[in-house]
Amino acid sequence: MTGIRLTAPAPGWSIDADVVVVGSGVAGLTTALRCAAAGLATVVVTKARLDDGSTRWAQGGIAAALGEGDTPEQHLDDTLVAGAGLCDEAAVRMLVTEGPDAVRRLIGTGAQFDTTESGDIALTREGGHHRRRIAHAGGDATGAEISRALVEAVREAALHTVENALVLDLLTDAKGRTAGVTLHVMGEGQHDGVGAVHAPAVVLATGGMGQVFSATTNPAVSTGDGVALALRAGAEVSDLEFVQFHPTVLFLGAGSEGQQPLVSEAVRGEGAHLVDAAGTRFMLGQHELAELAPRDIVAKAITRRMELLGTEHMYLDARHFGAEMWEQRFPTILAACRAHGIDPVTEPVPVAPAAHYASGGIRTDLRGRTTVPGLYACGEVACTGVHGANRLASNSLLEGLVFAERIAADIVEDRPRAGAAETGDGGEPSPLIAPEARSTIQRIMTRGAGVLRSAESLAAAAEELEALHNSAASAVETDEPKVAVPGVEAWEATNLLLVSRVLVAAARQREETRGCHWREDRPERDDENWRRHLVVRLTPERRPVLCRTKTQAFGPVHPTQAPDCAAAPPTHSADVTEEP
Repeated sequence: MTGIRLTAPAPGWSIDADVVVVGSGVAGLTTALRCAAAGLATVVVTKARLDDGSTRWAQGGIAAALGEGDTPEQHLDDTLVAGAGLCDEAAVRMLVTEGPDAVRRLIGTGAQFDTTESGDIALTREGGHHRRRIAHAGGDATGAEISRALVEAVREAALHTVENALVLDLLTDAKGRTAGVTLHVMGEGQHDGVGAVHAPAVVLATGGMGQVFSATTNPAVSTGDGVALALRAGAEVSDLEFVQFHPTVLFLGAGSEGQQPLVSEAVRGEGAHLVDAAGTRFMLGQHELAELAPRDIVAKAITRRMELLGTEHMYLDARHFGAEMWEQRFPTILAACRAHGIDPVTEPVPVAPAAHYASGGIRTDLRGRTTVPGLYACGEVACTGVHGANRLASNSLLEGLVFAERIAADIVEDRPRAGAAETGDGGEPSPLIAPEARSTIQRIMTRGAGVLRSAESLAAAAEELEALHNSAASAVETDEPKVAVPGVEAWEATNLLLVSRVLVAAARQREETRGCHWREDRPERDDENWRRHLVVRLTPERRPVLCRTKTQAFGPVHPTQAPDCAAAPPTHSADVTEEP
């Protein structure tokens, strides 16, 4: 344990439970429903409302070998190729094997997928898939339908939910075992101010960290809270340098910030073409799948073309779909485009890459267990080994579903017990970052650690982030009046800074280009030295410690077994500690 915690008031109220699930996407709600069905007292904590997480924004669908002629083995092969040599094959095999039945159970929960005239589930293709295996709902509103079904099931089961609540830190007992979480409920929640949920099992399903960057497809709540909490609690994270930038995000102008409208990969799956202003299909000859190449390849190709032509975006041309197909198959995207003055029926859609998905996160095993006893992670916040260096399209909802069921099974089987939660008064509060630093962090990360990275850009980002970190610490030590006041915006900014520092440290170490980590100064993939994982933990002094695994194997997470690590390679970052 690091002893680090956010500066916050002491909990003024508490709830007792067997398990607390933090997050209300497909991963969190599936876990909660399974635990509750087994008779465990289950509490769901979510940062906004139950249906406001990342799941509802998923347009494309959920990938599973459900179609005639498709097999889990073919799904596995496509996933391994997309992951660029860093997927854990055992995790992927488990995902694709258990996935089809997990989707059927989701349908049993009430999710309604689009069907063909014969009544079979309608399937489409997306980037990196060699077969049609993407199930969708409402044309391009798959996430919204899954969220609707799970939220209804949670309400029917009368689960205890705490909405509008930001999780702060992990509670542990005297032996270092998980004993619950502290959280702050905002104005519309069921409780007032900072409180605690005492539980021997905590499941983090907090989603991603897209708000680290200026432009992202992620909702405003995706500020890396789960990864930051886990780091402060002493858990290990892995592969954080692999941030996937979705190739086709609606371009709203160079100065646009925050959540941007996604133009689903399924549009390309149905035959849309990527073109430049002259109408040239520049993906032809770049990859055997052309526009349906894995996302990292498409994002790089778009970025290269933009640089070559000196433009800020490319175009997605689907005028040949016609009005009827746009209205029936992609009504959400059509409405979003038209809301911004673009009509895909009659004109190409301007698109550019934006931060989309974190392939790395809190390191777990095949049961979702982290390196902290009693702490689990699931969904985008977790690093299960499934995605490797680049997530295959539409594997994310499936991963959340399959691992949620496995986590619930482990909790039900283990029936964990914890001692009394320690208050953490002896720990070191983490200096808070002023809320106004949020946009500064985002600009630093976009400029230095975005789609294009180099030793120079990452060094500059590390220096600027370290200056923010040191400034906050100095303000506390000297009792300056500019010390940030505890509150949601300051806590979010503090989480963003911590996650950014770790991401940049890992990106500086990985001196190669692999998957969605693209180093301009190291353009080649280096399997001999870098077909490895970077595992990171935080020291009590709030410095990242990096180690590189000796093989591509993901390794155990049992608390008594350290990862099979070699010394981290040399680093130029003053805020990184090497581990032998």
